[in-house]
Amino acid sequence: MKFNFDELTERRGTASYKWDSDAGRDMIPLWVADMDFKTAPCIVEALRQRVEQGIFGYVKVPGSYYEALDNWFESRHGWTIDPDTVIYTSGVVPAISAIIKALVKPGEGVIVHTPAYNCFFSSIRNNGCEVVANPLFRKETEEGFTYKIDFDGLERLAAKEENRMLILCNPHNPTGRVWTREELERIRDICRKNGVIVVSDEIHCELTHPGYKYTPYLTVDPTAIGCCSPSKAFNLAGLQIANIVAPNAEQRKRIDKAININEVCDVNPFGVIALQEAYRHGGEWLEELNAYLYSNYEFLRDFLRKRMPMLRKCCSESTYLAWIDIRSLGLTADEVEEIGKNHGVWVNAGTLYGGQGYIRINYACPRERLKEGLERFTRGF
Repeated sequence: MKFNFDELTERRGTASYKWDSDAGRDMIPLWVADMDFKTAPCIVEALRQRVEQGIFGYVKVPGSYYEALDNWFESRHGWTIDPDTVIYTSGVVPAISAIIKALVKPGEGVIVHTPAYNCFFSSIRNNGCEVVANPLFRKETEEGFTYKIDFDGLERLAAKEENRMLILCNPHNPTGRVWTREELERIRDICRKNGVIVVSDEIHCELTHPGYKYTPYLTVDPTAIGCCSPSKAFNLAGLQIANIVAPNAEQRKRIDKAININEVCDVNPFGVIALQEAYRHGGEWLEELNAYLYSNYEFLRDFLRKRMPMLRKCCSESTYLAWIDIRSLGLTADEVEEIGKNHGVWVNAGTLYGGQGYIRINYACPRERLKEGLERFTRGF
């Protein structure tokens, strides 16, 4: 491989949220969705050149930014993005919060497929709206289990007048499902029929496993709203850059107003430069990253199969987050998280995502670190 993903980067003591949130102990953090890999060298070099200018004033987002965004998604995923439909902001979570503020009234419902990314819940509640859960169906497989959408449940919930929006996670966090075009078309048909606005969070779209293809939701439903960012794929979360794609002019006007009310209308120059460099020259690095992540997924799956065969693993199709059923241990997810911490490894209790009896493990780190983290985890039990 051209790029070295085995490099053991040192992040402790760098004000890292992932590494320094429990700085008092020798802890391997396999929790928050943040990779332990340096970003693509082309991005580092572009940022270095920008630093050398030495002036970091307010940024004007150039036309080349929108060109890079459109060229990337059109060439890789067949999604043409009109620059006039794009609103840039500091992150996908602020984007979703502003969209809810703009388009859903307090007291109205927002549908979410559960288990789900925890910030969906807080964004909905913080805007005075109601979380409306449509639990995914769990389906057992030879290797573990997977999830399907409860379309009958979605139909019932969408038919209720008070439910105004569906937040879709495409691909899905924490289960790793890559929704097929056929599944997305069924979502579109149900929501259109019932006047439900679909907002698709596509932050994990570049991190698919072999044999699975991400479909941008707006290629299925051009009337929907999409949220995207290079932050997960290129490990740029701290640079705070994301985009809302809102083709409907009236919705876009209201969202833009909400973005300004929430004071997340400004971005920093490093995020603007990193996005352009990632989307212009980061493709080769991303391909190698995905190959490494999938090999880590296979390592984690095989390790737990041998050392803790009582655990059931979700058959992940994307992301770098493993979703694991720990109910056979006879412990709650919070207890399992605490036992892990006591043995020097931090995993996420699934209760955070509405998944009782599950944990989430982040395997986006050098293989040696992942192996040591899993060794500590198994020793705890």
